[in-house]
Amino acid sequence: MKPQLATTEEAFDAAREKFEEIVDQLCSPQALEMAHGELETLISTEGMELLRQLLQGHLDFRGTGDVGASVTGTDGVVRTHRRLGSRRLMSVFGPVSISRMRYGGRNTTSLQPLDAELNLPLEVYSHGVRKRVAEEVAKNSYDETVDSMAKTTGAVVPKRQAEELAVRASADFEAFYQTREVQAENEEEPTGKLLVISVDGKGIVMRSQDLREQTRKRAQSQQHKLSKRLSRGEKRNAKRMATVAVVYSTQPFVREPQDIVAELRPVDQMVKRPRPENKRVWASVERPPEAVIAEAFAEAEHRDPEHNKRWVALVDGNKTQLRLLKEWAARLGVVLTIVLDLIHVLGYLWKAAFVFHREGSEEAQAWVTERLLRLLHGHGSHVAAGIRRSATLRNLSCEQRTPADKCADYLLKYAEFLRYDQYLMAGLPIATGVIEGACRHLIKDRMDLTGARWSLGGAEAVLQLRSLRSSGDFEEYWHFHIERELERNHSVRYTGPITLTQRIDGKQSDRCAELRLVA
Repeated sequence: MKPQLATTEEAFDAAREKFEEIVDQLCSPQALEMAHGELETLISTEGMELLRQLLQGHLDFRGTGDVGASVTGTDGVVRTHRRLGSRRLMSVFGPVSISRMRYGGRNTTSLQPLDAELNLPLEVYSHGVRKRVAEEVAKNSYDETVDSMAKTTGAVVPKRQAEELAVRASADFEAFYQTREVQAENEEEPTGKLLVISVDGKGIVMRSQDLREQTRKRAQSQQHKLSKRLSRGEKRNAKRMATVAVVYSTQPFVREPQDIVAELRPVDQMVKRPRPENKRVWASVERPPEAVIAEAFAEAEHRDPEHNKRWVALVDGNKTQLRLLKEWAARLGVVLTIVLDLIHVLGYLWKAAFVFHREGSEEAQAWVTERLLRLLHGHGSHVAAGIRRSATLRNLSCEQRTPADKCADYLLKYAEFLRYDQYLMAGLPIATGVIEGACRHLIKDRMDLTGARWSLGGAEAVLQLRSLRSSGDFEEYWHFHIERELERNHSVRYTGPITLTQRIDGKQSDRCAELRLVA
């Protein structure tokens, strides 16, 4: 015999009573003296309990998931031992209790069909709580997340549980993007003619056990001169490098060298340029640069499988990144134009300028502007030769001329990536502003908190959640994540359809719910 289901009145009596209680409070003399802000607080606080009662009422009304005499799992075991039990769920409105039928047997795990129908998580926190925590953790510290959850929901989520929920929330990050690539592998985007890839690295302060082996050994072996602070030139060796990647499309934007010089000066109105389209940004501190760059090329490949766009890579001169970019371009048979970030070049020019002119002087600025224009006209080697010649003619010592020599060496070393005259004529981007912004947003603004020491799993989860939000993919990802939760937690445990109790027009009936093995 199936357990008797609660009637509508029985299930929702508590919610109705709470609603009437709130109405009475709003009609009371005390409420009539309240300002609107006090009324908002009253309704928000009491309303949260009303919402919890409504959810509890629905769960009571829903039934116990009674499917009859037995349930057969994918292990082939027929479970005939039935026992009515309950479990707790911490929802966004507060804690609720769920009564459900458990089907078990000797030496086998129990099955609860109602858990599958409701797609309940394995832990006590609901998917709604998990989503809210994921959104908050992506924006704020864990302490702020705990505080925000306490103020805006009925859920109680301690800090350690918030960290665990963030890791669970990001579990399907890689699978999500792999699935999207498969779905869109033959669809070319109607976007700009340029397909841009850019990668960079940014350090994150980690717990000692989560540092890469070489970094950990250096941190353990080093001895600082002072016990309370670092001396000049000393490093803590407490950071693990995260690789940041961005892929986007854009329209060509043809400019003259004089336009670039003008853009670098503070002006009231900047020239409007094409914006990045369908920008995806992400970062990983757990995976090596090889894996992140491979993923960047996979993203670019599924956007432009026929290689009809012009592929551009913006870099800052990192040797590993350059090698990997060239290897992947050759592997895919794509013509990749590699552009060295102009801002990095400017940094070397300014250091060289201070060899010949006083810092902050107009002469130093004029010196940089003149050589920048030559670089933008494609005369990088001539600029390098001129810098060396100027240092020699001034009879500077080796120490005095070091910044100038470094600048010249840099220009000659990366000469093949300094063809700015060609890049400007083709309308290519020549600065890594997008990836620099991604590094700042994904890592510095969130991960570089005073005193923060990250675990590897926690840092990776936060990076993935921030990446989803920055790319505008969070909502789509969350639907995918919930579907995957149903598959791995419930569907894989049942074989064939099972019959669940459902109400139709206030009466109890049976419905066939497909809870099958997902291959």
